[in-house]
Amino acid sequence: MRLNAILGCPFFYRIFIWMLDHMPFVLPVERLRETDSLLAFFHSRPEYPFHVILLPKRAVRSFAELNPADPFLADIVTSVQGLVAEYQLPAYRLIVNGGEYQEFPHLHFHLTSDGERSHL
Repeated sequence: MRLNAILGCPFFYRIFIWMLDHMPFVLPVERLRETDSLLAFFHSRPEYPFHVILLPKRAVRSFAELNPADPFLADIVTSVQGLVAEYQLPAYRLIVNGGEYQEFPHLHFHLTSDGERSHL
């Protein structure tokens, strides 16, 4: 069963969100940024030399559900700015998929760059 189908079930989605908030160690990833509202880590199957996932730690299924005053938005701006500076990305993209383009049923952003990681 695909992850999309599992998280499409309200019960399993609530468990996923609870785990993000209360058991972040369950995700075996290197945390690049973590705030009260956001988690950022390298993509497990990167499509670019630099590929980071940024996601809210609460239930938000799509970009359309966000309130413009949501603290997550300030955290994503700060986190992206910090990652771009830290990894010295000369060019980058911040991507959010929605609707049928969204393979994973939880809001998430992709910070990508064609350049190699240049960590200080």
